[in-house]
Amino acid sequence: MTEVLSQDEIDQLLSAISSGDVDNEESHQVSDRKNIKLYDFKRPDKFSKEQIRTVSIMHETFARLTTTSLSAQLRSLVNVHVASVDQLTYEEFIRSIPSPTVLAVINMDPLKGSAILEIDPAITFSIIDRLFGGPGEGIKINRELSEIEQTVMESIIVRILGNMREAWSQVIDLRPRLGQIETNPQFAQIVPPTEMVVLVTLETKVEDVEGMMNFCIPYLTIEPIISKLSAQYWYSSVRRGATTENLNILRDRLSSIGVSLVAEVGNMDLTMKDVLSIRNGDVIRLQNTRIGDPMVLKIGNRPKFLCRPGVVGNKVSVQITHKLEDVEQSEFEELATEGEEE
Repeated sequence: MTEVLSQDEIDQLLSAISSGDVDNEESHQVSDRKNIKLYDFKRPDKFSKEQIRTVSIMHETFARLTTTSLSAQLRSLVNVHVASVDQLTYEEFIRSIPSPTVLAVINMDPLKGSAILEIDPAITFSIIDRLFGGPGEGIKINRELSEIEQTVMESIIVRILGNMREAWSQVIDLRPRLGQIETNPQFAQIVPPTEMVVLVTLETKVEDVEGMMNFCIPYLTIEPIISKLSAQYWYSSVRRGATTENLNILRDRLSSIGVSLVAEVGNMDLTMKDVLSIRNGDVIRLQNTRIGDPMVLKIGNRPKFLCRPGVVGNKVSVQITHKLEDVEQSEFEELATEGEEE
């Protein structure tokens, strides 16, 4: 620990140097003392603390979404939360996971390269047991997945990747796709062993069964967006919210939604007995409706416009005359009177 000198000690040291009582070499030795930080060139830190913190925030959202989706699919209590976010070499990650295990190789489009989602065998077999109708109790099984079990886990992983896309949406429009599932870590060499990766460890609990999910992202994959992994960019993206791009997406989605459009001629109250007795040729007198009154055009159940009936070619149609929200009651009566005069 560096020794801090008081003001009196500093004054005494300066006076001793000026009088020649202290050798200048000794003073240089004192001044040359510095805090030295060890740096391992075999494990260079490529992610700053701020970037690690941003990755943690992103995957806290991912953990919440995964908790909800897995709870709904398994119909049991599931809890997922971020335990840690670390940077290490890919070799260290491979050595830290069990074998066999479930290793999903994820294509990180539009980013280049792949990532790995590793699910602890205890969690894997608990999920499979529940989906097959079992209690999902913790069973210590050390074997590879069968073809049926692998197909089941593929569907689970695809659902999880949908949550990942939403969690990353503030940074990039990520489109993760499941490439393949491996059970032996030695067969999942997506980057050189000495390449640095960021490892997101998620503590996962399905009822009473506890385990880990690990999401490993190589630096080479995440490098193109590394500048966006900052708190300033993240919070500014959250505040922007309704950007032009988001509004255009909403408009595109809303434009394909079907709604009912009804031109209402008038209305009246009838008993069920009268409705059942209606026959062809019967005349029904509408309440508070005159011949010249404009019709009300409803979108869904909401009156929106005033319109008049007409014909376009061989089809019956209506012509919108006014927006209903802009028409007061007195103006509505005037429009009805004008209709009678016409």
